[in-house]
This record gives sequence, structure tokens and C-alpha cells, in this order.
Amino acid sequence: MPTAPFWWAVGVNHHPREVSSLAPILLAVVPSQGPAAGGNTTTLIGVGLSGATAVNFGGVPATTFTVQFDGAILATVPPGVGTVPVTVTTPSGTSNTSNYTYQAPALPTIIALVPPIGLAIGGVPVLIVGTNLAGATSVQFGAVPASSFTVLGDGAILATSPPGSGTVPVTVTTASGTSTPASFTYL
Repeated sequence: MPTAPFWWAVGVNHHPREVSSLAPILLAVVPSQGPAAGGNTTTLIGVGLSGATAVNFGGVPATTFTVQFDGAILATVPPGVGTVPVTVTTPSGTSNTSNYTYQAPALPTIIALVPPIGLAIGGVPVLIVGTNLAGATSVQFGAVPASSFTVLGDGAILATSPPGSGTVPVTVTTASGTSTPASFTYL
């Protein structure tokens, strides 16, 4: 139990000996959400953060952290799942918690194929327009992989259609999963 009133802990009395005996106070984590893979930087805002010896996200140590000043720490978020409590530990104790939410990776989506038709012999350049396409590991025309493909960015892939017949589902696979299909018709 601290011997000084709370308002002393926020620097009103300017008595460092009394302030340093209090556990750190964590006010916010900004941003308070990010990818499940971690690796992003977040800022922990609080009081009494100087001398931090540990920053934990749900009990998992931050990949790295740097104390900017008594009221802020920059931390690299470790991988994780769900909503976890974040704490800061100093020689004076461990802070209260503030939550951080890991977001599941977004699946790729296909919005359009341009053109949505092609020759049965294949070889037609097809622009796949969508979202979360960066990092594509495969493009399928039915059960057949595209002859080749180039990721142009998060929203586009240029694929070359393989030989085929009829109408087939085109899908894109990334580390997050496989998209819902879009129809491509062979002439």
C-alpha cells in the first residue's frame, strides 16, 4: 500500500523518493490492436515507467521495448491470439493491466476477374482484383494452378490462365487461407 496520496504519484509533489516507491501505472496501449503475427510497434502510456525491466502481452515478453521517458514505452508486440492484458514491470512493481487485441489475419477476397473469360488453350492474362492478396502462394483455375502469376500489391494479381474448359472457380491462397471463388469461363 503506497504511503503517499495518488496525486503525488503523478508528479504533483516532485518528491522522487516517494514516487519511485509506487508501482507503475499503465493508462493506455496505443494502438490497442494489431496482427496476430505481432511485429508491430505500440506505445504504452503511463506513469512511473522509467527503469522498466519487462513488458508483457498476456504473459509473453515484448519482442523489444524502449523507455522513451517516464510516461512512454515503445514496444514491439510478440505474436498472440485474442485479447490479452499488457503489463509493465519496474523495480517498484508491476503495473495494472491494459488490454491489447490480436486480430485474426484477413482472408484474401476476389472482387473481379478482368476478363472473366478466356481461350481454352490458356495463356490469357487475367487481372484478379480484390483485397488481402499480398503474399499469395497460389492461384488456382479450378484444380489447375495458374501458368504464372505476379502479385501487383494487396489489391491485384496478374495471372496467366492455364488450359481448361467450361466454367471454373478461381481462388487465391495466402498464409491466411483461401479466398471464396470467382468464376472464369473458357471459350
